[in-house]
Amino acid sequence: QVQLVESGGGLVQPGGSLRLSCAASGGGFTIKAMGWYRQAPEKERELVATITSGTTTNYADSVKGRFTISRDNAKNTVYLQMNSLEPEDTAVYYCNANIRPSWKPAFSDYWGQGTQVTVSS
Repeated sequence: QVQLVESGGGLVQPGGSLRLSCAASGGGFTIKAMGWYRQAPEKERELVATITSGTTTNYADSVKGRFTISRDNAKNTVYLQMNSLEPEDTAVYYCNANIRPSWKPAFSDYWGQGTQVTVSS
């Protein structure tokens, strides 16, 4: 069973930094795009950043210049470096990956369990 496990959330003051990690595990598989989404209280889940298997990146306008997404294909891991954090960044952050397990014929989306990021003084 393929799983995405996130780590790195927490409480940080405005202007601070956090680094989120998300590792895929659970047997043989192929990963295409990976990304991060977030959901604030009483708001819909929104895209934060994505990265293709070829490392092309895409960012939400609200995080451009502050967040950086990267991946380590050897470790099946995607990262989100978050700098200059603002209270508006407070949300549960979810990892997403488009994965084809070796025992399945097609790719599908997998989600992590979510990690809380709180930006507050």
